[in-house]
Amino acid sequence: MLFCCACENNPPVPKPPCYLKTDFPAHDYYEVNVKNPVMNYQVQLSKLFNVKRNLSDKAFGFQEIDLGLINGTLLLYSRRFDHMDTLANLINDANDLVDEHKIKADRIDFEQIMDPANRKFGTFFILKGNVATNYQFYLTDSTSHFIRGEVLLNCRPNYDSLRPTLDYLKLDLDAFIQSFRWNNKM
Repeated sequence: MLFCCACENNPPVPKPPCYLKTDFPAHDYYEVNVKNPVMNYQVQLSKLFNVKRNLSDKAFGFQEIDLGLINGTLLLYSRRFDHMDTLANLINDANDLVDEHKIKADRIDFEQIMDPANRKFGTFFILKGNVATNYQFYLTDSTSHFIRGEVLLNCRPNYDSLRPTLDYLKLDLDAFIQSFRWNNKM
């Protein structure tokens, strides 16, 4: 019996690569006015997302947005500034936080955000690879407002498995940034 099993003519066949099946609904958005002691802004969020905790104080704005079915969080940090040196420091800090992921990232791409009509400037970072946060960004009006965002998913980073989810999420983040408006009424 043992001898017959060893003489089998069928060589082993490797399993084909597979990915998690993710069924997300069509992209649909609703408008939100976020208010905190630091600044107010208006934005469109995916209907999957829920605005959660606002842990702002008078110096720093901190808003948590639950990503629903995506099982993660968009963290938003906001701050007012009154000096160009402060803006330079805020931008450098945002860039440093992206650079911390260079060890694990296979590649870091970025998209410049330039919308002079709405006083919206910034950078959107796409971190590819098994990193803790695949998307980070910052926006500023260049005179007094600054906001930084990062996406944290509630799972072990495995870029290949997460890629369909990340591609879906990227469209929602693009809509977030495109619709973002400063609201100067405090």
